[in-house]
Amino acid sequence: MNLVLASTSPRRKELLSQLGLGRQDFCFTQVAPDIDETPQPDELPQHYVQRLALEKAKEGRRLCQDVSSPIVLGSDTIVVQDGHILGKPKDVADAQRMLSALSGRTHTVMTAVALVSEQQSAVCLVETRVQFCVLSPQDIAAYIASAEPMDKAGSYGIQGLGGCFVQAIEGSYSSVVGLPLVETRELLASFGVL
Repeated sequence: MNLVLASTSPRRKELLSQLGLGRQDFCFTQVAPDIDETPQPDELPQHYVQRLALEKAKEGRRLCQDVSSPIVLGSDTIVVQDGHILGKPKDVADAQRMLSALSGRTHTVMTAVALVSEQQSAVCLVETRVQFCVLSPQDIAAYIASAEPMDKAGSYGIQGLGGCFVQAIEGSYSSVVGLPLVETRELLASFGVL
């Protein structure tokens, strides 16, 4: 099988590597799809994240002209609070606004995974509820000063310093990091990759 990860995320690469369970024959390459991530008018968050994952996989497959029969995995993760998508922060003020909004509240992290081959495509969606503790202005300022929030959906990374703000999660931890392991493994198995 010629598995391709349509992402340059080091977190997704590490998580996907874990699915091989040490098998020598489990390997994949990576490509960097460039798609328009603008939400469509009145698009629900669930539809948006699934559309992006599928578009990334399809664009990744287009980039694999030199790979024989590629099976391409695309994924996208968003943070949703009160029906609004919290993307990557535009600047420090935006990160501060998002972290203040998450403080002491529960939000939903949605990760969609898409797999595309020549014959078929499939998409799955995983939703996880995340409860944040109350953050002081000093907590937020110190976290932003670390620069960690600046390339993360919702302005935090659960696998990094941002994990110290997570009081509880209900659902898949790996999905919040960026790739739901159980569901991705099932998807790969359905395509005969695992």
